[in-house]
Amino acid sequence: MLADLIDSYIEMRRACGFAFKSEGSCLRSFAAFSDSMAKNHVCNETALAWAAQAKSVQQRARRLGNVRRFARYARAEDARHEIPAAVFGSEKGPRPVPYILSEGDVQKLVHAAFLQGTHPLRQRTYGTLFALLACTGLRVSEALRLVYEDLTPDGLLIRNTKFRKSRLIPIHETCRLALDRYIEQRRSYAPFDRHIFVSLWRKPLGVKAVETAFDSAAKRAGLPCAPARPRPTPQSLRHTFAVRSLENCPDRRDRITKHMVALSTYLGHGNVNHTYWYLEATPELLQGIADCCESFFVGAIS
Repeated sequence: MLADLIDSYIEMRRACGFAFKSEGSCLRSFAAFSDSMAKNHVCNETALAWAAQAKSVQQRARRLGNVRRFARYARAEDARHEIPAAVFGSEKGPRPVPYILSEGDVQKLVHAAFLQGTHPLRQRTYGTLFALLACTGLRVSEALRLVYEDLTPDGLLIRNTKFRKSRLIPIHETCRLALDRYIEQRRSYAPFDRHIFVSLWRKPLGVKAVETAFDSAAKRAGLPCAPARPRPTPQSLRHTFAVRSLENCPDRRDRITKHMVALSTYLGHGNVNHTYWYLEATPELLQGIADCCESFFVGAIS
């Protein structure tokens, strides 16, 4: 009974646009545990015992949070379902500090990517890919899914993204020329695959391969990686794009608001709160804030 209700809940959540993959597996695990305890309804004691099996407090909180949300759904039609107490605290851990690259860091990274390995296609593939990520802020998965038809006269067409939305990304002429140059060289290597970025095995690139190549290029480029600092990753290029975009925004409040909405849409976020997560205070941003505060107070005093 509980398993059928969970399937109905998963179907409802997915119909609302949520991928609900890990959450669905999590709830099915809870249903199996409840069944082993001969429980046909959500029970506080059973939910806590199941959630407590996770290794970390954060994992326990996430497990319990999934059950609590499902329990609210189930209780709307059957009051015998209990909503478990939130005894494990917040599901979210502390926000990881992003690694923000300087303009020089990006140049050194791309240059290093063009030099690593011995096969010309590998060098061009990763050099072009990292440059594209840096100048567009695309998710790695979005860049790897690009096919020839997605490079349009109006920009890059990003299809069925993280939130099941498609969007058009305008690109600079220099970016288009670089992509055209790469595609011309790559087309003959894997003529039967239409993905823009392919591996030496003539297949679409995988995320793991990109992460490995990025680590190698970052080390070759000499990007700082002290123990107390975050490690640079391919996702760092997306964070860097968001921060640099904000640095170049006009400092009037109404302009900043419009800029944030535009940036959120450009990055493919369903909510502007997700965009705030990408931003990090940099010396340039803090200096701009200080200048605005000084102008405000000086104007108020005078």
